[in-house]
This record gives sequence, C-alpha cells and structure tokens, in this order.
Amino acid sequence: MTIAAARKVRDDSTPRHPLIRWLSSTRARLEHYPRTRFVYRAIVAVIGVAIVLVGVVLIPLPGPGWLIVFLGFAVLGTEFAAARRFNAFLKRIVHRTAARWRLYRARRRAANRTNVAR
Repeated sequence: MTIAAARKVRDDSTPRHPLIRWLSSTRARLEHYPRTRFVYRAIVAVIGVAIVLVGVVLIPLPGPGWLIVFLGFAVLGTEFAAARRFNAFLKRIVHRTAARWRLYRARRRAANRTNVAR
C-alpha cells in the first residue's frame, strides 16, 4: 500500500463501511513489518492456490468448477500483480465470448424470423 493510501485510511477521509476501513488500516499496519508481510503473502498464496486447485478438480464435475477457479485467482490477485493481470485477461475473454454468443443468438433469431415469414 502506498503512503498516500495509508494516509487516506488513517485520516478516514472517505466514508466507507467500518469493516473495509478496519481491513485497510490493518493492511497499512502490515506494510510496516516485512516478515509479517511475507507470512501474510505466503498464507494468501497457499489459500489462493488451494482454491484454484479445488476448482480445477471440480471442472469436469457438475457444479461451479470454473467459478471456483476464478475465485481463487481473485484471492491471489489481492496480493500478486501477475494474478491480477491474468484475472483481467480472463475477464476480457469471458466478456468477448459472451458478446459473441449474444451476437450469434441475435443473428440466429433474426434468421429464424425471416424463414418463418416466408
């Protein structure tokens, strides 16, 4: 966390939920202790990787396998820039695929309407 962000949390200049303020101030205090920060990042890494692995195992099974994988990357993205970038990449791919699917369905619906009208 940058010094400006820590100052913003300390000054409490933005009205937010108390839980978010507490988490932000805890994170700002954590930045002052390198060993504790390393342990925190290691714990986040282990939890995030575990969630991703559970999601990968659940992909072929019925249920929210991909959703759990994305959740694991979101957890990893809270601490690691590479995971944030990968999450942004996945989000772009999902949005593009959804847009293509909507366009395909709209074209198909329009084609069916013209065939029915004949």
